[in-house]
Amino acid sequence: MKSIKFIATAAILTTLSFSTFAAEQVTRTQTENLDKIGTVSASDARSLSALESKLAVKADAMGASHYYINSASTSENIHGTAIIYK
Repeated sequence: MKSIKFIATAAILTTLSFSTFAAEQVTRTQTENLDKIGTVSASDARSLSALESKLAVKADAMGASHYYINSASTSENIHGTAIIYK
């Protein structure tokens, strides 16, 4: 029983700590007071939500706190770019 409580507690803490550091998607208006630090791109996404996830992961890896998706296009798969901010 103790191990189940320990695993549940660890899972909750991991989720909370991950969400604290995840880059947040923002609107164009919300970017006005943020500092641009670069851009990221992602491709081969099968849906818009998959594209958002890929861009968020790349924004996190670059140390961004926020990102704004400024383009998305499709042929077979979806490709997109985002501006990243601190």
